[in-house]
Amino acid sequence: MPVHEVEALLRERILILDGAMGTMIQRYKLDEAAFRGTRFQQWAKDLKGHNDLLNVTQPAVIEAIHRQYLEAGADIIETNTFNSQSVSLSDYGMEELGYELSKAGAECARRAVAAVTAAQPARRCFVAGAIGPTTKTSSISTDSNDAAARGTTFPELVRAYAEQVRGLLDGGVDLLLVETIFDTLNAKAAFFAIQQLFAEGARQVPIMASVTFIQAGSNRGFSGQTVEGFWNSISHVPLLSVGMNCALGPKEMRPLIEELSQLAPIYVSSHPNAGLPNPLLPTGFPETPDSLAPQLREWAQNGWLNIVGGCCGTTPDHIRSIADAVRGVSPRRPGTVEPYLRLSGLEALTVRPESNFVNVGERTNITGSPAFSKLILAGDYDKALTVARQQVEGGAQVIDINMDEGMLDSTAAMQKFLRLLAAESDIARVPIMVDSSKWEVIEEGLRNMQGKGIVNSISLKEGEAKFLEQARLIRRYGAAMVVMAFDERGQADSLPRRIEICERSYRLLTTQVGVPPQDIIFDP
Repeated sequence: MPVHEVEALLRERILILDGAMGTMIQRYKLDEAAFRGTRFQQWAKDLKGHNDLLNVTQPAVIEAIHRQYLEAGADIIETNTFNSQSVSLSDYGMEELGYELSKAGAECARRAVAAVTAAQPARRCFVAGAIGPTTKTSSISTDSNDAAARGTTFPELVRAYAEQVRGLLDGGVDLLLVETIFDTLNAKAAFFAIQQLFAEGARQVPIMASVTFIQAGSNRGFSGQTVEGFWNSISHVPLLSVGMNCALGPKEMRPLIEELSQLAPIYVSSHPNAGLPNPLLPTGFPETPDSLAPQLREWAQNGWLNIVGGCCGTTPDHIRSIADAVRGVSPRRPGTVEPYLRLSGLEALTVRPESNFVNVGERTNITGSPAFSKLILAGDYDKALTVARQQVEGGAQVIDINMDEGMLDSTAAMQKFLRLLAAESDIARVPIMVDSSKWEVIEEGLRNMQGKGIVNSISLKEGEAKFLEQARLIRRYGAAMVVMAFDERGQADSLPRRIEICERSYRLLTTQVGVPPQDIIFDP
């Protein structure tokens, strides 16, 4: 479906998202044999609970659940593909099924939409391809003995997500929903994969994002980012909407969705759990349709919502009540934000006209700090982190990290230092400036930053083609950039030459790459 159909509806009213898939699957009480079907009867691992596999072994069940949500009033249904990528599927030894399960999941949802719209021709219903966070994290260590260890890497995630997205698009989804984001770096890999596919000619559809905050009473997510820090980290993506889902019930999510609705200049969604889990209750969750819907109606009346639905513990009855509750309530009108430079580590940094000089700590630059260089060359990363900590404590708002040293594997050093730094919340709260004369080192830095940092630097020294290629990748990774006054003729040696090169760079970046002017920092 054309993009404008979704956006036209969003301007008219609040759209209804579906509810939990897992909760509904549990009602069918499927046993191991049902999950296996005929095809996987001899599979070596247990498959009960592998819900995405039902797209191919029990497609009628999945299609029936989709139809129940559509009949309850959902405008958007999510595919049953939360874990349909190789990283998560490796738990079952099914890494090769990412594309197939994603495509089959999209086709199940499409059949449900076709059946419902055939009976109700006036209905306009959409299929959102559900893209989960995977079962691994790329920004947090899972090894208590090695803070630099990671369960997965950015390139591995990009490959896995690209395969999943290809399947979802080939299966006919109208939207892509990167949801239950608990690790912003994982999500950035998903967005990178989507934008890469679009650039390669794949069918383009609107992109939605939804983050998960896991601790009641806290405005920090699983990886430690604040709401604003998260938003700044993904604001480079051309999103249709941003929202929150899972982990929390409406009472706990309320202040977080209020904050997000005030920050984001795009449509906002929310699909909370039916309260906090309680295994003693019949559904495992306390919120009934009658108790959940009025709370979400209040959010809508406050002007916080454009899309609303339910996550864990919700059912078609919850969605029907929510649809009834928000019917007639005006949708939130996205606001505008000032075009300021907005960065983030775990916390946000906004550079406003009235801001004083931004302090960039450069003692973690191996080319300019003999003490730091000595520590890194000796492999003493713990003491090197102390240097970074001292800079933040001394007032640095951004930390410049440079590992360009002939006796060092600079790419490996950049990776290790950034991963270790990510475990130190008192340091990681500020944005990172990745500083190198080597593109492969810069790119490794970008692959290990969950926040929105700065690249230092790029220039026209190697010509327009290389300049534009690097700028597009920096933009896709989600960073601001320092631009040097160099071109094919060398470094600018006069004021007119500086102006000439900077004007040319600015024009190329803004017109051919789409870089917001506020994300361009000139170093003439």
